[in-house]
Order: sequence, then C-alpha cells, then structure tokens
Amino acid sequence: MSTETMAPEHTAQHVADSHTMIRVQGARENNLKDVSVEIRKRRLTVFTGVSGSGKSSLVFSTIAADSQRMINETYSAFLQGFMPSLNRPDVDVLEGLTTAIIVDQERMGANVRSTVGTATDANAMLRILFSRLGQPHVGPPQAFSFNVASISGAGAVTLERGGKTIKERRDFAITGGMCPRCEGMGTVNDIDLTQLFDDSKSLADGALTIPGYNPDGWMVRIFAESGFLDPNKPIRDYTDQERQDFLYKDQTKVSFQSMNMTYEGLIPKIQKSFLSKDREAMQPHIRAFVDRAVTFTSCPDCGGTRLNEGARSSRINGVNIADACAMQISDLADWVRSLDEPSVAPLLAGLQHIFDSFVEIGLGYLSLDRPAGTLSGGEAQRTKMIRHLGSSLTDVTYVFDEPSIGLHPHDIQRMNELLLRLRDKGNTVLVVEHKPEMIAIADHIIDLGPGAGTAGGSICFEGTLEELKSSDTLTGRHLLDRVALKETVRERTGSLEIRGATANNLRSVDVDIPLGLLVVVTGVAGSGKSSLVHGSLPGGAGVVSIDQAAIRGSRRSNPATYTGLLEPIRKAFAKANGVKPALFSSNSEGACPNCNGAGVIYTDLGMMATVESPCEVCEGKRFQASVLEYTFGGRDISEVLAMSVTDAEQFFGSGDARTPAAHAILKRLADVGLGYLSLGQPLTTLSGGERQRLKLATQMAEKGGIYVLDEPTTGLHLADVENLLGLLDRLVDSGKSVIVVEHHQAVMAHADWIIDLGPGAGHDGGSVVFEGTPADLVAGRSTLTGEHLAAYVGE
Repeated sequence: MSTETMAPEHTAQHVADSHTMIRVQGARENNLKDVSVEIRKRRLTVFTGVSGSGKSSLVFSTIAADSQRMINETYSAFLQGFMPSLNRPDVDVLEGLTTAIIVDQERMGANVRSTVGTATDANAMLRILFSRLGQPHVGPPQAFSFNVASISGAGAVTLERGGKTIKERRDFAITGGMCPRCEGMGTVNDIDLTQLFDDSKSLADGALTIPGYNPDGWMVRIFAESGFLDPNKPIRDYTDQERQDFLYKDQTKVSFQSMNMTYEGLIPKIQKSFLSKDREAMQPHIRAFVDRAVTFTSCPDCGGTRLNEGARSSRINGVNIADACAMQISDLADWVRSLDEPSVAPLLAGLQHIFDSFVEIGLGYLSLDRPAGTLSGGEAQRTKMIRHLGSSLTDVTYVFDEPSIGLHPHDIQRMNELLLRLRDKGNTVLVVEHKPEMIAIADHIIDLGPGAGTAGGSICFEGTLEELKSSDTLTGRHLLDRVALKETVRERTGSLEIRGATANNLRSVDVDIPLGLLVVVTGVAGSGKSSLVHGSLPGGAGVVSIDQAAIRGSRRSNPATYTGLLEPIRKAFAKANGVKPALFSSNSEGACPNCNGAGVIYTDLGMMATVESPCEVCEGKRFQASVLEYTFGGRDISEVLAMSVTDAEQFFGSGDARTPAAHAILKRLADVGLGYLSLGQPLTTLSGGERQRLKLATQMAEKGGIYVLDEPTTGLHLADVENLLGLLDRLVDSGKSVIVVEHHQAVMAHADWIIDLGPGAGHDGGSVVFEGTPADLVAGRSTLTGEHLAAYVGE
C-alpha cells in the first residue's frame, strides 16, 4: 500500500479523542445563575472570584459532586445502601466528566484517637513492621495499636456436632497495645467539681453550671426525679450516699414520666459527653467550659505515648514504635531507609514512599503521633494529597480548594510544581484559588462574580493570565495590587513577655510582643508560629483567640443563630406582640408542624437519591401561619430572616424596629465584609472564607485587650484583603493589640511589627530570626520572609 493511501488514516482524528471538554450547561446550584461553561481536560484551570461568588458551587457542588454520584451508581443497590446518598446537582447538562478526586480543606477527623499516622495508613504499616522485626516479639500488628485493648476470657460454649449437643470450655485472648491507664488517649484528666455546680444551691435552684444543663431541661430533670437524691436540698447537704449517687453512680434503669430512662452519675456523664470528643471540634462555649473545668496531664504510665509497656518494649535497632511515631517525619524517613531487611522489602518501600511524600509536600516537620484535629486546614489538605502523589492513575479530575492555605510564599512554588506534575501525567486539575502566585500557573482562568451571594453566580471572564490582567473584572483590577510599606508605624504601649517557650519545636524562645500595635508573626510552615502564639501566650491576659477550627452547624443553623443575633430579634418580636419568644424560632414552638421548621420535606428513597421538596404548608418559610401574623416594624419573622445583613442593619438601626443589641451584631458582620449574606442562610451553604469571617465577627464581641487571629486572609479575594486591613486598623486604633499569624505579604507590609520564625521547619525552626518593622525586614533581606516581602513591595 502506498504512503498516499495511508495518510488520511493518520490525520483523521479518532472519535474517542474528540472528548476534550467538560461541558456544564444551566448550573443553578446555590447562587449560580444558569452558568454554562466548557473546561478543557488535561489542563490546569483556576477558578477565581470574591468569597461567595459561586466558585465552590460550580467546582465542588456541581462538577465534583455529580462525578462522585455517577461513580456510586455503578455499584450494586446493596452496596449503595451503605454509601452516603448524593443528590443530583441542579444543572441541565453535564458532559465529559471523569472520575473526580476531591482534596478539600475539611479539617481531618475530629476523633480524639485520630493522629497523622492513623489518618495516612503509616501507622498500620509501622505496626506490621514492628510485629515482624521487633525484638522481643510481643504479638501481631494489633499489639502495637493504641486503639486496641488487651482482653482475655474463658467460658463454656455449646455447639452441635454429629447430632449431639456438646459443651466445651474455650479460652480467648486479644493482645492490644492500648495503655490501660489512659485508654489510649495519652492524657488523663482531673475534673474540678467547683466548675460543675454551686454546692450552696439545690438542683431545682440551678446548681449545675454545665452548658446545656438547665433546671427545667432533660439533663437535670432525670437527676431531680430519679429518686436517688432530693432536688430541693443544697448539694453541700447531701449524705455520703446521695453524693456518691449524684456524682459516680453506674448506669441504672429508672422510671421517668412513665418512660424507662438510664440514670448515670454526673462525672461519667461528663466524661462521655464532653471528654470523649476532640477539643478542636467543640463549639466555642463548650470548649471554654472544658478548659475551665478539666485539667489534662500526660498519662504517667505511658508518658503520653498511648501505648502499654509491652508495645513499648519491642524495638528495632534500639527504636520502639512510640519513638518512631514521635520522630519528625523527615528523620523517620532516614531511619526507615537505614533498615535492610529483604523479608519485608515491599513494606519498607511503601513506608519510604509515604514519608518521602510528606517531605516533598512540605510536611516533613510533622510527626506521626500529632493529633489530626490539631492540623490547620492547609496541613490537612496537603496530608490528603499524599496518597495521590505517586498514583499511576491518569485522566482523573483532581479538585483542590485553595491549596495555598497555610503556605509561606517560599512553599507555594513547591505546591505549584506538584499541581503541574499532576496535570502533566494527563489529569484535569481544577483549583479554587485567590493567590496571584497560584493563578499565574493556570492554563485557563475562569472568574466568577461580579459580587458575592446574590450579586454573584455569573461567569465574568474566561481566558489566560495576560488577558485577565487587562480585563475590567474585580480580580483583574486587583491582581497586581501591592500594599506599600508604612511610612510611619505606631508606638508600642507596652510589651507581652514570653520567656523560655518550648511548646512543640520552640527552642527556649524569649520574645517581647509589643502591645498597642498590629503585630504579624510569620515564617515558613512548621517554623513554630502557632506554637509561639497559641501555646506560649500567658494565660488570663485578656486574649481573644480566633483560630481556623471549622464552624460546625447543620442545615438549621444560620448566621442569625450562630452569632446570637436571633436572641434579641425574638425578644423584640415577643415584646411587641405580647407573646413568648420561643414562637419566633423555627427550631422551637414556632416551627411549621409539617416540615418541623426545616422549610423542606425530605423523602428517603433508600439507595436512590433523597428527594427534597419545599414544604407545601409553610411554602419554605419554616414557621406556622399564626406566627407570621405577628409583625415588628412592619415585617414578619420570615421576612426579617430573608433580609441581607446590610438591609437588616438599616432596619434595626433606626425607626420603629430600632434594636441596639441586634444592630451591634449586624454592624460587626458588615465590618468583616458579610453584608450580602441573608440572616437565615444555612451555614452548610457558606464558603470556607465566609465561615472564617462569620467566626471573626462573632468573637470580636468578646471582651479582651489582645486579639489573636490565625490566618484571617484564608478564603479572601484580593479585593477583600484591603477591607480586612481596614478592620485590623480599626481594632488597633480602638486601643486593642492585634497579633496575626499570617503568610500574606499584604498583611506583613501593613504591620507595625514583624516577628519572623525559622529559619526552617520542624527541628530546623523554632527560633526567632527577626524582630522589627517591615521596612527593616525588607532592607535586611536576612530571612526567607524578608526576600519574598522585598520582592512583593518591589524594593
């Protein structure tokens, strides 16, 4: 055959190669307004726009969610019954989807037993290694697990054999690694009884001071009506038996209002309901109670390692599993590399890959025994990335939610290289991002907006970086923004002394944090910033700490309930109409009886997606019709909850509806840039940046002279950073001291004083490498931060 006849076969495109786009038509999830877009496969696409513009709704709630739903549908109905039910996104057409792997900012397991090692499978592999090579040999892999208790037992069993019933004695034993003293927690607690109750009062008079234990609530009534103690007698007058029953009695069935209930002493009840949960996952008022009432100390038996003596006695080359888990992962990688044992070669190779991935992704400073709940959002996201780094999968869609969070400018380059490597293997990479350094590596940029909330939800721009710079979009106009160094800085009003700080990797740090200024604490990830600020500030110094812990709330939670705004609103409605405040809560007496105040009816269809339809009785308003007849300032409660923060601020600020308590909360919400949120919008629909700012607005109300903020620029668009700087200035000018742990150069440039930690991460950090003004840091260029800040301000 001649080459002429061969040519058309080579040039004609195979039909399978024509599917080069992910096509979205008519997306209406959350605030999206009939969005249609085509996303090129096997490219890196970055989605930009202000916080709340619809980026996550398009990428996560539409594209990634439908990909995962369709994968679940390939399994049998039996298996689908065990999987979470996923609804189809509100979209007309989705074509060209590939398997989506989501790497989001959700904090890792809030389980107190979860560590970096257990969350990444590294602990499972280490346990096998020690069960094979450890000397002396103590048992199977579970003998090295702090989540498995040692149990033994014996007894008679009855079985049928050859038509006869035979009784045999059987023994069993499970060898676990759990420390029996602390039950694998690593800490033991001591509860201060004076923080649980006022012993001069009786239960009926409200003696219990525990959150949720109200005199007329279920928790207290079961004590009062149990028959074990007198509810009208002051606690200090209890007999020894009454005090024992009140505080320590084991679970006992009691009859309570014609129901069988389980009575349990106060101390075991507190331990189960509060102390079995991870502190980081608790609501702020619960966490404050636990911090006040409970003292945690390292377990004296296991030294905080969580493991029993048997597990700690087995060693490989002089190292036991507790030592290995306490090592910095970069050092642990070298230790594993030094082991030469052909019998477990695949196991060593697997461990080596995991540990090298930690180092490569910039988390080599962590240790495997680090509790998962203490990781920041950025650290958690990068930990999840580890299992994908060496994957042989191609043609996969990787979806990232702000992978630059928690990264120093020096580390962002490394993250960029990882994203490009994933793309170059033939994968589609979708990134939601605000940082210009990460937007710069995009093959294609999709900008959503123009505003946030109801003012967003449209595509404002599609194209390359150069085209974005010249576009008249909010992102395009602010992309080249640079905050200049201050010409003059404020004068300090005093100092907060920290002496000999040794938390985590800090090396006996002595530092004076100036008061009355905007102070930025910076340094590469893992250099010791959070350890210095959160772990070393003197207690009782009037410190209000605003960290990155996630806001937890159901679909029934909204900005009005979370901030406490609903309380003065309900009271104002009740006073104006002469009725009970509980009527104006959709979670209480005022709830629509048909949907129980949810506003929607859920129909569970087993393994099929749950159908959600608006309630026909209340038309989605969530309240009884009789409640909506009561008005305040000419509006009913459902109309008030449908208002935006900006409108509500005007409504409650003057005229007939003037309510100072509500207005003060609304003003704080507007100050942090959440004016567009509606008061009744479910917390589950808020973006990460919106939740962070909602938390900031709530805690700004707390009384304290020192505010500590942990990366407040998280989730903020470049245009919003300017508003944040204005807010920080107002706080300082009102007489507060503001300490910010931050990597964003705009905040560094705007600071009055910078404390830079380093020079590296983990045991290479933990020292103060610079203290002074931003201008001095730029002029000296003596640290990594100084070099990057100098480049940012163009010095």
